[in-house]
Amino acid sequence: MSRYLCIILFFLTASSHSFAQAVSNKMNTVFVELGGNGLFLSANYERQIFKITPLNIHVGVGIYGITSSYVTLPFGINYLLKLRNTNSCIDIGFGATYTKADVKLYSIVEHRDNNYINSNFINIIPSIGIRHQTNKNYMYRFSFTPVFNQYDGLPYVGFSIGNSF
Repeated sequence: MSRYLCIILFFLTASSHSFAQAVSNKMNTVFVELGGNGLFLSANYERQIFKITPLNIHVGVGIYGITSSYVTLPFGINYLLKLRNTNSCIDIGFGATYTKADVKLYSIVEHRDNNYINSNFINIIPSIGIRHQTNKNYMYRFSFTPVFNQYDGLPYVGFSIGNSF
């Protein structure tokens, strides 16, 4: 199944390459995200890697937790497939988030057993969403961002708003 998804994404990317120009002529974006890569709330910086290809990397810092808060460090890469004659695009990405939160995703509660040892966790977060860039360089995005870690997987969403410069 995953092989077919990769093939579909490849052909979608290849067919859109002729019009896959950057949505904005700005190379940098700062944004806040609710949900998504930061797990709860995060502040992020995104940089377009190449001027002619809309391939971006992003890093951030966020918080996550229910009874106590943990720092999250989201990072990732995404590609923008521009929709014709609009300031919108399809945003396809892959990210990961480092945190010390010991979280069972399916129950969204902190999991502690009697032998708990504070440890480091990596959550894998692929994403696909719609992104819009306004004429005044504001950006907003809605994304489907499922989260996977060593415990389980969880369908998740994210909303971002920011400014490009």
